[in-house]
Amino acid sequence: MQITPPSAHARHEALERLDGLAKPVGSLGRLEAVGAFISACQGACPPKPLGNVRAVVLAGDHGVTASGVAAYPPAVTIAMVQMIASGQAGVSVLARQHDVALRVLDISVDSDSFEDPISAFKLARSCPPIDTTDAMSTEQLDEALALGRRIAEQERDAGAQLLIVGDLGIGNTTPCAALVGARLGLPAAEVTGRGAGLDDAAYDAKKAVVQQIIDRVDGVDDPRTLLRMIGSPDIAVGVGVMIAAAEFGVPILVDGIVATTEALYAEAIAPGAAAWMISGHRSPEPSLNHSLTALGLHPLLDLGMRLGEGSGAVAAVPLVRSSVLVMREMALLADVLS
Repeated sequence: MQITPPSAHARHEALERLDGLAKPVGSLGRLEAVGAFISACQGACPPKPLGNVRAVVLAGDHGVTASGVAAYPPAVTIAMVQMIASGQAGVSVLARQHDVALRVLDISVDSDSFEDPISAFKLARSCPPIDTTDAMSTEQLDEALALGRRIAEQERDAGAQLLIVGDLGIGNTTPCAALVGARLGLPAAEVTGRGAGLDDAAYDAKKAVVQQIIDRVDGVDDPRTLLRMIGSPDIAVGVGVMIAAAEFGVPILVDGIVATTEALYAEAIAPGAAAWMISGHRSPEPSLNHSLTALGLHPLLDLGMRLGEGSGAVAAVPLVRSSVLVMREMALLADVLS
């Protein structure tokens, strides 16, 4: 798949405009790079205001939690889907505050309790335990990636100018650690974090499980095969969303460990996808830094957030909007001096 890159000409125009604003050159730091990125994605300088920022949270459960890798039971996933849907979750509060259109989708929650539109894209109930079994068949992976494309199409058709892919699911940091370790050739000790808050004994047990998963796919290089074997339906859908969004020319504000893992695999499967991404925040999960380095992304925020749900990226939205408004509304030095 060939991904057309953002406009180099618009980026160049944006950088020239930023240097010509009534300020010392480079004095707005990262805001300038973000503004140039949005210009490149829109193919326009100055870029249009970001009035339509959208977030979709993909929810799923994970059979690997039976191996003791999570601090909370899978039932929490169901409760959190309900909280997002009712507007009471952390990401819901932030989305209201920052005018981000938000929806949550049950991709593979271990429940049939949700109705449309939450269940409109449901693929499975949970995911097989990836420490012993493949997550999906080839057909199921293809279906998940195609479903991600359909979701991205909906967001594009709704006018998305910036897209956030959020995550929700007890145990989802385990497949992410394994996916990053397997893809980048790293051991479990370097990619495994404490997730939602494991104590020391449980953390050591989690690292052993992640290493078992990495060892199970030793010698596998193909990213699609790795995603099929040790990913999950919800993560595969997220990869599909990101690939399609990049293909459609919709920039992506990447969230934490799950979204960044999805971004790593989106770029591996569809080279060029990462050119349409910026990173919203850095979480304490160790695999995140490895993925960010591999993708060449630099987070806008570093607040120690690890809530998930897309919340860190949503919290960064005001900075992205500010980068655009500076380019649009700040005076040019030449006009000031004339």
